Amino acid sequence: MGSFSIWHWLIVLVIVMLVFGTKKLRNIGQDLGGAVKGFKDGMKEANVDADPKSAETQQVPPKVGETIDVEVKDKTTS
Repeated sequence: MGSFSIWHWLIVLVIVMLVFGTKKLRNIGQDLGGAVKGFKDGMKEANVDADPKSAETQQVPPKVGETIDVEVKDKTTS
């Protein structure tokens, strides 16, 4: 008695359709789907933007016996 059967859910669905109407429910579904798609696209763009930056700043430790080439910048005092 604690859980709803399929018949209970069908009755709730019919009542919701009568209250809101099918057009309103369709618009809500489209808006929700567009929001989810926009969120997914934003997450993909954030991952693409973060990857090149993290690759540039990531430092790899040198292997044993490997030499490291560096540039020396002169500091000028003023």
